[in-house]
Amino acid sequence: MFSYILKSIIPIIILIIVVYGMIKGKKVYEWFVEGAKEGLGVCFRIFPYLLAMLIAVKVFRESGALNIFTKGVSPITKLIGLPSELLPLVIIKPLSGSGALGVFTEILKEYGPDSIIGLIASIIMGTTETIFYTLTVYYGSVGIKKIRHTLWAALLADFTAILASITIVRLFFIR
Repeated sequence: MFSYILKSIIPIIILIIVVYGMIKGKKVYEWFVEGAKEGLGVCFRIFPYLLAMLIAVKVFRESGALNIFTKGVSPITKLIGLPSELLPLVIIKPLSGSGALGVFTEILKEYGPDSIIGLIASIIMGTTETIFYTLTVYYGSVGIKKIRHTLWAALLADFTAILASITIVRLFFIR
Protein backbone atom coordinates (compact mmCIF):
# COMPACT_ATOMS: atom_id res chain seq x y z
CA MET A 1 0.00 0.00 0.00
CA PHE A 2 2.77 2.43 0.99
CA SER A 3 4.76 1.80 -2.21
CA TYR A 4 1.62 2.45 -4.26
CA ILE A 5 1.18 5.83 -2.56
CA LEU A 6 4.84 6.69 -3.15
CA LYS A 7 4.56 5.82 -6.84
CA SER A 8 1.46 7.95 -7.28
CA ILE A 9 2.46 11.00 -5.20
CA ILE A 10 3.39 13.21 -8.18
CA PRO A 11 0.16 12.55 -10.10
CA ILE A 12 -1.76 13.22 -6.88
CA ILE A 13 0.02 16.55 -6.40
CA ILE A 14 -0.68 17.54 -10.02
CA LEU A 15 -4.34 16.57 -9.59
CA ILE A 16 -4.63 18.64 -6.41
CA ILE A 17 -3.14 21.68 -8.15
CA VAL A 18 -5.49 21.33 -11.14
CA VAL A 19 -8.58 20.85 -8.96
CA TYR A 20 -7.58 23.77 -6.73
CA GLY A 21 -7.11 26.01 -9.78
CA MET A 22 -10.48 24.97 -11.18
CA ILE A 23 -12.20 25.64 -7.86
CA LYS A 24 -10.65 29.12 -7.77
CA GLY A 25 -11.81 29.71 -11.37
CA LYS A 26 -8.33 29.98 -12.86
CA LYS A 27 -7.37 28.99 -16.40
CA VAL A 28 -5.10 26.10 -15.42
CA TYR A 29 -4.59 24.68 -18.91
CA GLU A 30 -3.74 28.03 -20.47
CA TRP A 31 -1.27 28.76 -17.66
CA PHE A 32 0.31 25.34 -18.17
CA VAL A 33 0.75 25.99 -21.90
CA GLU A 34 2.24 29.45 -21.21
CA GLY A 35 4.65 27.92 -18.68
CA ALA A 36 5.69 25.24 -21.16
CA LYS A 37 6.36 27.91 -23.83
CA GLU A 38 8.43 29.92 -21.38
CA GLY A 39 10.33 26.77 -20.35
CA LEU A 40 11.21 26.01 -23.97
CA GLY A 41 12.45 29.56 -24.39
CA VAL A 42 14.71 29.18 -21.36
CA CYS A 43 16.03 25.88 -22.75
CA PHE A 44 16.92 27.52 -26.06
CA ARG A 45 18.63 30.45 -24.29
CA ILE A 46 20.82 28.29 -22.02
CA PHE A 47 21.61 25.49 -24.48
CA PRO A 48 24.82 27.06 -25.88
CA TYR A 49 26.18 27.59 -22.35
CA LEU A 50 25.38 24.03 -21.31
CA LEU A 51 26.85 22.54 -24.48
CA ALA A 52 30.08 24.50 -24.08
CA MET A 53 30.43 23.43 -20.46
CA LEU A 54 29.73 19.75 -21.16
CA ILE A 55 32.25 19.69 -24.02
CA ALA A 56 34.88 21.39 -21.85
CA VAL A 57 34.41 18.83 -19.07
CA LYS A 58 34.65 15.93 -21.51
CA VAL A 59 37.81 17.33 -23.12
CA PHE A 60 39.37 17.98 -19.69
CA ARG A 61 38.71 14.42 -18.60
CA GLU A 62 39.55 12.59 -21.84
CA SER A 63 42.73 14.56 -22.58
CA GLY A 64 44.40 13.35 -19.41
CA ALA A 65 44.60 16.88 -18.00
CA LEU A 66 42.55 15.76 -15.01
CA ASN A 67 45.08 13.06 -14.13
CA ILE A 68 48.03 15.44 -14.54
CA PHE A 69 46.33 18.04 -12.37
CA THR A 70 45.46 15.40 -9.76
CA LYS A 71 49.08 14.28 -9.48
CA GLY A 72 50.31 17.86 -9.20
CA VAL A 73 47.89 18.85 -6.46
CA SER A 74 48.02 15.65 -4.40
CA PRO A 75 50.71 16.95 -1.97
CA ILE A 76 48.38 19.80 -1.02
CA THR A 77 45.45 17.45 -0.43
CA LYS A 78 47.52 15.48 2.05
CA LEU A 79 47.72 18.60 4.21
CA ILE A 80 43.95 18.67 4.70
CA GLY A 81 43.64 14.90 4.95
CA LEU A 82 41.84 14.36 1.66
CA PRO A 83 42.76 10.99 0.15
CA SER A 84 44.31 11.53 -3.28
CA GLU A 85 41.87 8.97 -4.71
CA LEU A 86 39.08 11.52 -4.15
CA LEU A 87 40.75 14.39 -5.98
CA PRO A 88 39.14 13.59 -9.38
CA LEU A 89 35.72 13.69 -7.67
CA VAL A 90 36.50 17.02 -6.02
CA ILE A 91 37.64 18.50 -9.33
CA ILE A 92 34.79 17.15 -11.50
CA LYS A 93 31.90 17.79 -9.07
CA PRO A 94 31.81 21.61 -9.53
CA LEU A 95 31.81 21.12 -13.30
CA SER A 96 29.46 18.24 -14.03
CA GLY A 97 26.99 16.23 -11.97
CA SER A 98 26.96 13.31 -14.38
CA GLY A 99 30.75 13.30 -14.60
CA ALA A 100 30.96 13.36 -10.81
CA LEU A 101 28.47 10.51 -10.59
CA GLY A 102 30.67 8.45 -12.91
CA VAL A 103 33.78 9.15 -10.84
CA PHE A 104 31.83 8.46 -7.64
CA THR A 105 30.63 5.12 -8.98
CA GLU A 106 34.19 4.14 -9.89
CA ILE A 107 35.36 5.07 -6.38
CA LEU A 108 32.65 2.98 -4.73
CA LYS A 109 33.38 0.00 -6.99
CA GLU A 110 37.10 0.15 -6.25
CA TYR A 111 37.12 0.99 -2.53
CA GLY A 112 33.60 0.08 -1.36
CA PRO A 113 30.91 2.25 0.19
CA ASP A 114 31.95 1.45 3.77
CA SER A 115 35.61 2.36 3.36
CA ILE A 116 36.93 5.69 4.55
CA ILE A 117 37.33 6.79 0.94
CA GLY A 118 33.78 5.65 0.10
CA LEU A 119 32.30 7.44 3.11
CA ILE A 120 34.10 10.71 2.40
CA ALA A 121 33.12 10.47 -1.29
CA SER A 122 29.48 9.89 -0.33
CA ILE A 123 29.39 12.94 1.91
CA ILE A 124 31.13 15.05 -0.73
CA MET A 125 28.53 13.99 -3.31
CA GLY A 126 25.72 14.99 -0.96
CA THR A 127 27.12 18.29 0.28
CA THR A 128 28.82 19.90 -2.71
CA GLU A 129 27.25 21.52 -5.74
CA THR A 130 27.79 21.49 -9.48
CA ILE A 131 28.78 25.14 -9.27
CA PHE A 132 29.60 25.90 -12.88
CA TYR A 133 26.56 24.02 -14.18
CA THR A 134 24.30 25.88 -11.76
CA LEU A 135 25.82 29.26 -12.61
CA THR A 136 25.50 28.48 -16.31
CA VAL A 137 21.85 27.50 -16.03
CA TYR A 138 20.62 30.19 -13.66
CA TYR A 139 22.64 33.15 -14.82
CA GLY A 140 22.58 32.08 -18.47
CA SER A 141 18.79 31.76 -18.44
CA VAL A 142 18.31 35.37 -17.41
CA GLY A 143 21.24 36.79 -19.37
CA ILE A 144 23.53 37.75 -16.47
CA LYS A 145 27.14 37.90 -17.61
CA LYS A 146 28.87 39.24 -14.47
CA ILE A 147 28.54 36.78 -11.62
CA ARG A 148 30.41 39.00 -9.12
CA HIS A 149 31.08 37.16 -5.87
CA THR A 150 28.86 34.15 -6.53
CA LEU A 151 31.64 31.92 -7.83
CA TRP A 152 33.99 32.60 -4.92
CA ALA A 153 31.22 32.10 -2.36
CA ALA A 154 30.19 28.83 -4.01
CA LEU A 155 33.79 27.56 -4.17
CA LEU A 156 34.27 28.45 -0.51
CA ALA A 157 31.08 26.58 0.37
CA ASP A 158 32.29 23.51 -1.54
CA PHE A 159 35.71 23.66 0.15
CA THR A 160 33.98 23.91 3.53
CA ALA A 161 31.81 20.90 2.67
CA ILE A 162 34.89 18.88 1.70
CA LEU A 163 36.64 19.75 4.97
CA ALA A 164 33.47 18.91 6.89
CA SER A 165 33.16 15.54 5.14
CA ILE A 166 36.73 14.63 6.08
CA THR A 167 36.13 15.74 9.66
CA ILE A 168 32.79 13.92 9.99
CA VAL A 169 34.22 10.63 8.73
CA ARG A 170 37.22 10.91 11.03
CA LEU A 171 35.05 11.77 14.05
CA PHE A 172 32.24 9.28 13.60
CA PHE A 173 33.56 6.39 11.53
CA ILE A 174 37.21 5.89 12.40
CA ARG A 175 37.79 4.07 15.65
